[in-house]
Amino acid sequence: MGSSSSSYAPKTIYLDVDGKVQKVVFSRHCSPCDIKELLCSSSNIPRNTAITMVDPEGALVSIDPTMPTNSPNSLYKVISLSTGQLGDKEDMFQNVLSQVAEQFSRAFRINELKTEVTNRLAMLEKRVELEGLKVVEIEKCKNDLKKLRDEMTSRGGGRVGNCPCKYNFSDDGKKLNPRRDVPSYPKYTLSQETIEALKKPTFDVWHWEHNEMLSCLEYMYHDLGLVKEFNMNPITLKRWLLGIQENYRSNPFHNFRHCFCVSQMMYGMINLCNLPEKMTLTDMGILMTAAVCHDLDHPGYNNTYQINARTELAVRYNDISPLENHHCAVAFQILSLPECNIFANVELEAYKQIRQAIITLILATDMARHGEILDSFKHKVDSFDFTNEEHVTCLKMVLIKCCDISNEVRPTEVAEPWVDCLLEEYFMQSDREKTEGLPVAPFMDRDKVTKPTAQIGFIKFVLIPMFETVMKLFPQIEEIMVQPLRDSRDHYEELKQIDDAMTEAQKKKTENMSLGGKKK
Repeated sequence: MGSSSSSYAPKTIYLDVDGKVQKVVFSRHCSPCDIKELLCSSSNIPRNTAITMVDPEGALVSIDPTMPTNSPNSLYKVISLSTGQLGDKEDMFQNVLSQVAEQFSRAFRINELKTEVTNRLAMLEKRVELEGLKVVEIEKCKNDLKKLRDEMTSRGGGRVGNCPCKYNFSDDGKKLNPRRDVPSYPKYTLSQETIEALKKPTFDVWHWEHNEMLSCLEYMYHDLGLVKEFNMNPITLKRWLLGIQENYRSNPFHNFRHCFCVSQMMYGMINLCNLPEKMTLTDMGILMTAAVCHDLDHPGYNNTYQINARTELAVRYNDISPLENHHCAVAFQILSLPECNIFANVELEAYKQIRQAIITLILATDMARHGEILDSFKHKVDSFDFTNEEHVTCLKMVLIKCCDISNEVRPTEVAEPWVDCLLEEYFMQSDREKTEGLPVAPFMDRDKVTKPTAQIGFIKFVLIPMFETVMKLFPQIEEIMVQPLRDSRDHYEELKQIDDAMTEAQKKKTENMSLGGKKK
C-alpha cells in the first residue's frame, strides 16, 4: 500500500519582498508553525510575529501545507499584523467606511436597534445568571450526597473502600467541569483542498494540532447538516467538542488523535457510500457522535486486563465490556451538562432513541463481539433492506467497527506510525501483567511479537473479511479501501520473509561459530 510520489514533492511559492521576487520551498509535511517561521525569515520579519498572507488581488491565503501554489507572475505578499500602520489609501478607505456607516445608521435606525439588542442581551444575561445559580445548587447537592455516601461507607466498616481495584474511576477523577464561557480554541479556516481531503480515507491525520482537529470535527457536523437537524447551538457544539477532547487521556494509541482518526474515517465513509441518500440525518448524527465518543477516558489497558486484574470497572460492569460501558457512561455524563448538551433541543422520545443507538454502537466496538456482529451482517447483506430498522442498526454497528480499526486502509506513511503506537500501549500492558503475575497475550508480549507478525493475521482474518463484506453493499469502497488492505497485507508478508531470512542466517552463523569452537 502506498501513495503517489507527488505526496513527497516539496511545495514552492513566490513572495513579493520589497519589490523583489523571493522563492520559498518547503515540505508538504511541514507544520503551519514551521511555514510561518519560514515566511517571516524570507520577508525579513522578526520570528514569532503575527503575520497574514495575501494574493495580488488582496485575498487572504491560508498558511498551511495545503495552500495553493503561485507563480513569479502572481506573487504573494506577507504582511506583519504588529505594525498597526495604515497608508494614505487605507486612511481614505477608513473615511469612506465611516461615512457609509453613518448613512446606514440613519437609514436603518441602527441606534434604536442597538438599544433593543442591548435590552434583550441584558435579559439573556439574567437568564444565564439564573441558570448558573441552578448549576451551583446542583453541585452543592452532589457534594452533600458525596459526604453522606462517605459517611455511610465509614459506618459500614469501610468495605466499599477495600474493593481490590487497580484503578479508581470514581467521580472525583473526572474532568467534567461545566464550561459557561465561550470556548477559546482558535477558529481554523479550512482550505478547499483540506475540505476535499477530509472526505477521503487517505487523509493524513498526523499533521494537525488539537485545535485544528476540533475545527475539522466542527466542520463535519455543519457540513452533514447535523447542527440544523438537531437544532444545535453552535457554541454548545464547541463546548461539547472541548469536553470530549479533555476526556481523552494521553495514551500512546487510545487518545484524542485516535478519536479524530475514527471520526474522520466515519465522515469519509458517509460521503464515499452516499449514506445520506439511503439513511436518515438522525442516523448520520448517531454514527458521527458514537465515533467521537467511542473511546472516552480509555485507561490504556484493555478489557482482558480489567477483568483479570479485577479493576473497579470490571467489578462495576460485571466483566461485560467494562471499557465500552465506561466510554458510554462518560459520553452521557458530558452530555448531561447543559453547557455541552448538543441534543438539548431534541424531543424526549427522540433523544431516548438516539441515546440507545449511540450506546449500541459504542458497545459494538468490543472486539470480543466481532464474530457475532459480522456473522449477523453477513446473513443480511445479500438481501439488505434500508427500510428494515434491524438491518440498518446492524450496518451502523459494522460501520463503526470498520472505522475503529481502519488505520491500515490509509497510506503506509500514515498507517505505520499507528502500529508503533499500538505496540507501545500493548507492551506497557504486558509489562504490567508480568509484574502483577497476570496472563500475558502473545500478541502483546514484547519478547514474542514483531510488527509483521502483529499485523498479518489481523489484516488477513479480521480487516479484509469485514471490509469485503461491506463491499458487497457498497462496491465503490473496493479501490479506495479494500485494495489498500490487500497491499498492506502483502507489504507485511514481505517484511516477515525478510525477518525470517535474517533470523535463519543469524541462526546458521551462530551454529557455524559453535562448530568452529568445538573443532579447536
